[in-house]
Amino acid sequence: VQLQASGGGLVQAGGSLRLSCAASGFNFNEYAIGWFRQAPGKEREGVSCISRSGGRTDYADSVKGRFTLSRDNAKKTAYLQVNSLRPEDTAVYYCAAVRTILTVPCVLTAGRYNYWGQGTQVTVSS
Repeated sequence: VQLQASGGGLVQAGGSLRLSCAASGFNFNEYAIGWFRQAPGKEREGVSCISRSGGRTDYADSVKGRFTLSRDNAKKTAYLQVNSLRPEDTAVYYCAAVRTILTVPCVLTAGRYNYWGQGTQVTVSS
């Protein structure tokens, strides 16, 4: 089981990035995907998640209207489009996966996720 997060970088405030989470080694379409972030000296926080079918998403209040999570089950990849970036969005972003049944929504609780990627750094300059 492997999750590979990529797409991070250094951007100016107001800029955009597209983060990707590529999966291998498991049936991607049986797993909800979550994105979490951790800034230096802070606890890991949930950013967004998407159900296994892609029909349901959830977002932290701090990113609603700016971040959009989608997935392509055929490509085994989830995409987090991050727009209107702010310096406070600076963090290492991690994607994670948890196996779910078809009808349940996703959750933004890190402890519910079984598999984690290595993280990608997003740095937003003011």
